[in-house]
Amino acid sequence: MAVRLMTQNALLAVLVAAMGLFLATPAAAAPLPGLDLPVSEDPQQVVETVQILLLLTVLALVPAILLLMTSFTRIVIVLSFVRSALATQQTPPNQVLIGLALFLTFFIMAPVAGQVKAEAVDPYLAGQITQEEALRAGEGPVREFLYRQTREKDLALFVHMAGLPPPETRADVPMHVIVPAFVISELKTAFQMGFMIYIPFLIIDLVVASTLMAMGMFMVPPVMISLPFKLMLFVLVDGWHLVVKSLLESF
Repeated sequence: MAVRLMTQNALLAVLVAAMGLFLATPAAAAPLPGLDLPVSEDPQQVVETVQILLLLTVLALVPAILLLMTSFTRIVIVLSFVRSALATQQTPPNQVLIGLALFLTFFIMAPVAGQVKAEAVDPYLAGQITQEEALRAGEGPVREFLYRQTREKDLALFVHMAGLPPPETRADVPMHVIVPAFVISELKTAFQMGFMIYIPFLIIDLVVASTLMAMGMFMVPPVMISLPFKLMLFVLVDGWHLVVKSLLESF
């Protein structure tokens, strides 16, 4: 007991001495880092800086542009429906589905990209047109693609909600109206295709579940029995070929 008290007293004395030494030592002032924001007085240099910032902003929006203004949305949703209908959990994995959707998107959008390059990018790089003219020329092929895949009902909805007069030509519809109309049209088309994909696999599930109930095997999960039949049917009909073919022909 005496040894324990001596040890506690020694530790307390060391702690008090350390606190006193810390309080007695003046704190050294940490130097603050300097902040220098040079502002150029040359208007041309300021304009170039703003253009660089705008370019970086556009590059940050490239994923959203890829998702909402191309065929990627429909393709990735349909492929997700295929995996869900097969009930194979994470097979194929997300990386494979997204990679396939990206390459199919590149394949479908290649003609549009070629037109944009020929009508806008190449003349602009050659100095034949200005940047504004290049943007207007590049919108043409993109607008044509968006209009082909957009339903009139969806387009009329956003034109009405934007308070715009009825457009006489396609050029009268601004991009901020046609893009959301295109997106909801793509979602509807993708869900319609997904529903058609689900039907044969749903029939297999119903047949297997009815058979198991008739045999009195209530404890056996129907999914475990129907999965091999789904895979066999999908392989025999060359399912991936049919799905990809349907996606390509839908555009």
